[in-house]
Amino acid sequence: MTLPTVAEPSCYSRAINDWICGQYLTDRQQEIVDATTQHVVLTVVSVLVGLVIAFPLALLARRLPRLESLILAVTTGIYTIPSLALFPLMVPFTGLTATTVVLGLALYALTILVRSLLEGFRSVPDEVRESAIGLGHSRTKLLVGVELPLMVPVVMAGLRVATVSTVALTTVGSLVSYGGLGNLIKDGVSTNFRAELLTASVICVLLAVLLDVLLVGAQRLLTPWTREVRS
Repeated sequence: MTLPTVAEPSCYSRAINDWICGQYLTDRQQEIVDATTQHVVLTVVSVLVGLVIAFPLALLARRLPRLESLILAVTTGIYTIPSLALFPLMVPFTGLTATTVVLGLALYALTILVRSLLEGFRSVPDEVRESAIGLGHSRTKLLVGVELPLMVPVVMAGLRVATVSTVALTTVGSLVSYGGLGNLIKDGVSTNFRAELLTASVICVLLAVLLDVLLVGAQRLLTPWTREVRS
């Protein structure tokens, strides 16, 4: 006895190829979840690595004003390198790994993060610094206890831009098979599977919005005095 074959959903057919296919979300649920998880991890880690690199660069530029133009020129110059060129250039050193994507995205984030950190330092009033020094604050205590808290609103603005930008750039990681949702987008383009392409693109947009909202919430928690002023 021959068992009847189960027909595929009509939206899978190349003749129909619908943009919206509910069955695709069910059949490829785990694949979509895995790609989304990878995308979030790559984005968050890349931005954090970028912030760790950007902070000492901004601190150096602030302490040595003569180096500010050079540091800004280098970080801006890196951002102008096309990702299609940067990632392959890094492969001989880092291999076809997630490290290649994280380092590449972190370097791209520097142009935004370094500038926002410098603007954050400039946003701290000179009289506040002078008062803190008059109270006996050391350079480290002044930085950690006075400047960094006051810098938060300006720095967070730059961090939000860098994060949203990184969400989009992460898709390019598909060049080395670590692109999160970019892997689905690449597959959807190569196979002309519209449902896969649209689903991955929509999730990318939603991730960018979600991360931006989370950063806004974090800023409100870190700067309770701004809420008091507004009220």
